[in-house]
Amino acid sequence: MHRYREIARDLTIQIADGAFDATGMLPPEAQLAIAFEVSRGTVRNALVLMARQGAIAPRRGSGWLVRTAVQSQRFSEMRSFAQWAWSRGLEPGGRVVAQQRRAATAAEVRLLRGGRGIGEVLEVVRLRLLNGRVMMLERTAYPSWIAPLVEDLSPEEPSVVGALEARGVRMVHGEHSIDAIAAPSDDARLLDVRRSSPLLRVKRVSYASDGRAIETGDDRYLPDVMSFQVQASLQGMSLTRQAG
Repeated sequence: MHRYREIARDLTIQIADGAFDATGMLPPEAQLAIAFEVSRGTVRNALVLMARQGAIAPRRGSGWLVRTAVQSQRFSEMRSFAQWAWSRGLEPGGRVVAQQRRAATAAEVRLLRGGRGIGEVLEVVRLRLLNGRVMMLERTAYPSWIAPLVEDLSPEEPSVVGALEARGVRMVHGEHSIDAIAAPSDDARLLDVRRSSPLLRVKRVSYASDGRAIETGDDRYLPDVMSFQVQASLQGMSLTRQAG
């Protein structure tokens, strides 16, 4: 991962964790460069990336303004399928269909905190339901430090995020990408659709307040039951789920 992206991620985690004072301003770029032991140019690239993501905004002559409320809204919408469902009066459900410990792939090593001590992951394949209807197939890889907590959960736990928070593991930052794919054979069987049917895919990585990766996942939604909306303005940007 590029150094400026790591800095942007770390600063976003600090914002979510309330690390900055009530002025709502980030420290000066020169101070951040010293703290991260990089050039001011690298810090500037990180801040520009954060501004594009809606976490901060430039204030002429005074630095960078933290947009805490905008960032919190966007992340709370995305981090938990169950919490999103409950907030709308819907009933979430989950059903584990496969679970195993295995060697981490090269991509998982890179995503789960840059390969720091990542050798084994717990892979969980789970169907997610809404009001009893299958909505999504979720494949999640958990690093070894959190795997025992996940293994202790019920196979029908409706909210893994909520269960982990109850055990002291709080997700404060997430990275998501959305695209469309054709359903391979295994997905088609589990989702009860025809092979090559279109699926909406959300790839994600979630982090704890200390910067450790909690999970990396690949969620595949049935396209007729879920969509995502982006709302953008001069004040920032939010991304929300919408049930079909």
